[in-house]
Amino acid sequence: MPEDMNEHFFIYNGQYFRKGEPAVSAGNNGLRYGDGLFETMRMQDGRILNSAFHFERLFSGMNVLQFEIPTYFSQRFFEDIVNQLLIKNSIQQHARIRLMIFRGDSNNFDSEKNATNYIIETSPLADKLELNKDGLTVDIFPDARKCCDLFSGLKSNNYLRSVLAGLFAKKNQLDEAIILNSLERVSETAIANIFIINGNNIYTPPLSEGCVAGTMRRWMLEKFSLKNYLVSERALPIDELLEADEFFLTNAIHQIRWVKNFRNKIYRNEKVNEIFKYVQENL
Repeated sequence: MPEDMNEHFFIYNGQYFRKGEPAVSAGNNGLRYGDGLFETMRMQDGRILNSAFHFERLFSGMNVLQFEIPTYFSQRFFEDIVNQLLIKNSIQQHARIRLMIFRGDSNNFDSEKNATNYIIETSPLADKLELNKDGLTVDIFPDARKCCDLFSGLKSNNYLRSVLAGLFAKKNQLDEAIILNSLERVSETAIANIFIINGNNIYTPPLSEGCVAGTMRRWMLEKFSLKNYLVSERALPIDELLEADEFFLTNAIHQIRWVKNFRNKIYRNEKVNEIFKYVQENL
């Protein structure tokens, strides 16, 4: 239990720091260059949802970014530390968990100085997760395009494009902003993967279209088996969004959110409701 119930802590390389307390130096590569990656996870009823997918993506990303992975790093290692932090922060069954991996201090990418660092943060979430009653209003972020390469699927600390897409959405009274790839097709939104429904077909862009390899996206492709529905990958030109029957977004925290408006199109949510209920019962 925290010494003061109003205090909140995070963990930096195995040590506790109070929220807002400085931890990294000005020379840190994560701060200087966005040199790292992160996972945002949801704990529901004391269990990290899609934990295997999250840690598989994390370790795969560390290999892609050529991190020197300490031998003690493992899913079990991080889950134990997360649980210790939750206890210290007096958070019980429902939490948002953010695990960030980044390289240490170096001006010249000297591997001996670029030790692998980590920070873990936790915050409480509401007990019950519900589908958004008011559908989201979305539009296209016009100022940048996402390339399709080896790094586009990572949850990279270099998140500037998505940050600016989020600011664009806020400035224009939108709930989310759609990011296109360099081929002018749909990639993702600022914080989510995109799915559309046509009939009983559910489509999402493949990773080759530049979208983040979301854990809920993967769950929908590999684990979702609601009768009469077929989930598959498909490149999505903008026109296909406008032709869709329904439209929803996925990420680890909200799981599924219904999109109501895109430009002059208004979407229903009957099938999204059915899908949301299935996810709640089976995730």
